[in-house]
Amino acid sequence: MIHTRSIAGLLALCLPGTAAFAVSAPAFPFDDYVRPYVNSGNFSGAVLVAKDGSVLYQSAYGPADQAARHRNTAATRFHLASLSMQFTSAAALRLIDAGKLALDTRVADVVPGLPNGEKITVRELLEETSGLPDVNSLPDYAQVLQAHQSAASLVEMILGKAPRFEPGSPSNGEEHSAFNLLALIVEKKTALPFAAAVRELVFKPLAMTRSGIDDDARLPADCAQGYAPVGARGIEPATKIKWSAKTGNASAYSTVGDELKWVHALFSGMFLSDSSRAAALDYSKAHVGYGWFKSSSKRFGVPVYYMNGRAPGFASYLLYVPSEKLSVVVLSNIYSSAPTAIGEDLAAMALGKPYEPVRLLAAPLPNAATAALSGSYKFGPDFYQPNATLQLTVDNGDATLHWPSAETTALIPLDNNHFVDRSYWVPVSIRKNPNGQVATLVYGGFSGQRL
Repeated sequence: MIHTRSIAGLLALCLPGTAAFAVSAPAFPFDDYVRPYVNSGNFSGAVLVAKDGSVLYQSAYGPADQAARHRNTAATRFHLASLSMQFTSAAALRLIDAGKLALDTRVADVVPGLPNGEKITVRELLEETSGLPDVNSLPDYAQVLQAHQSAASLVEMILGKAPRFEPGSPSNGEEHSAFNLLALIVEKKTALPFAAAVRELVFKPLAMTRSGIDDDARLPADCAQGYAPVGARGIEPATKIKWSAKTGNASAYSTVGDELKWVHALFSGMFLSDSSRAAALDYSKAHVGYGWFKSSSKRFGVPVYYMNGRAPGFASYLLYVPSEKLSVVVLSNIYSSAPTAIGEDLAAMALGKPYEPVRLLAAPLPNAATAALSGSYKFGPDFYQPNATLQLTVDNGDATLHWPSAETTALIPLDNNHFVDRSYWVPVSIRKNPNGQVATLVYGGFSGQRL
């Protein structure tokens, strides 16, 4: 076990110096691109674009706290949602580099009693191929979010439940419980609470002084408040949650500047051992793992590493293009997936690739243009919610989708037949049959037939 005194010895491994980034004058219309998202109420947060050691653009938009009339700044701290998994992974890899853990360690040797625990390795937790039952899928998960939790209590919730698949099978979606378990393993191997362990293993050595793990203790005053979309245009305070209920998989907060330090340290090879870094960044066998999506981008024509996150009140996006040393960070305190679209287009802009400015209609469509859209649309087994029937309703020209999960998402009109799902920022379109009747609802790449 690593006790507090021995942490100092561990931190001597592969520590980077604090990176200094030059700031250059903006050569791209980044602000012109972001403003329509801000003006339409679909983005509030901070943005940073850096390339080859220079910050090309850094700015902040919207309210950090509407009630207190505080504005977001480049120094505002935002909850990161799933980007948090990168720091859980980094903490585990630091322990591996210190010889306190191994990728092939069986989780049953550290935390007994888990489903398939004698088969699952730390590697499979990091690669999200463990098959553990998922805490986020529990029927009472909404109540879980309202009570203080710990890594141990979250892991306890899946004891006795059936595995989803055999360990080592291809990844089947984000494994929240795998990262709850990694957080517990980090605690056991350091004899520290998870928040303190990540601070000592990751944030302190990287001089990420404005980052931390939210364990429901008092947060710094400059943390942004979270907001949720209301209808097609409004926002309201998001439902409060206990961020400890997302320990390990979504409980970190940070700033755009600290995120840039993290990316620089990881990809420059200054932080982890060569073997740990190679494991985290390899995408020859799988395109997900260690808190990253990893692929050769068709849009950009080169390998990219990225991650997005979304949790009540917040959304985030991080992209790194190694060949261009390009980093894009978009952190938002609105519960919408717009940061992913923003980040990808800002990267395209910086790389000289095509992009389309967003063009959202500010007012509802006329009732005559939307009345015929109302109805039920049946999707297939490959849809986000398999075999789901979505209800589309229209009220005073505003269209809303009603999901089987009881969630509702507003549609922002682009024209009479094209929309954007405001929550998930997915394109939605209407297709008609040869008689001019509405026949199909296309949601992203999926088609739902009208019933």
